[in-house]
Amino acid sequence: MSRIGRKPIPLPTGVKYEVKGNNVVVQGPKGTVETHMPAGVKLETKDGFINVIRENDDRAAVHGLVRALVSNAVEGVTKGWTRELEIVGIGYRAELKGKNTVVFTLGYSHPIEFPLPTGVTVAIDAKQTKLSVTGIDRQKVGQASADMRSLRPPDPYKQKGIRYAGEKLKKKVGKTGAK
Repeated sequence: MSRIGRKPIPLPTGVKYEVKGNNVVVQGPKGTVETHMPAGVKLETKDGFINVIRENDDRAAVHGLVRALVSNAVEGVTKGWTRELEIVGIGYRAELKGKNTVVFTLGYSHPIEFPLPTGVTVAIDAKQTKLSVTGIDRQKVGQASADMRSLRPPDPYKQKGIRYAGEKLKKKVGKTGAK
């Protein structure tokens, strides 16, 4: 049996969930998140916890997946999700244009305008080199930050580009250092 699928999900006060066909709708203080739930798996509430139960062993592959998706939705509507990005490089910066567009200057001949998906917000610090991507849907926050990072991935030689906060990069030796 799946070890992750067996873990109960704590249900905080003020959070409600509803199963609508193949979807689970989780409502909380920060908003509403809807996630897909495959057939053969059901949710039960017991003593303030949500338990994910599979009907038979054929559904073992999605048992832990459904538990993780519902747990992420519950945490998203209570605390929210945040992903930190750092921009490294001389002249590299980001700025907000309106509420839902980030303009990146990354050493290309033109600035890059990045439209934000719905439900995702970005906060930029005063130096314009640190971004904080926040939202209630973990998948959207992660995908938006991955798309931003892909605009200028970290260079292995000069270490310039957009990286996740705390990301460790392996620096390669250039032509002069290789002997």
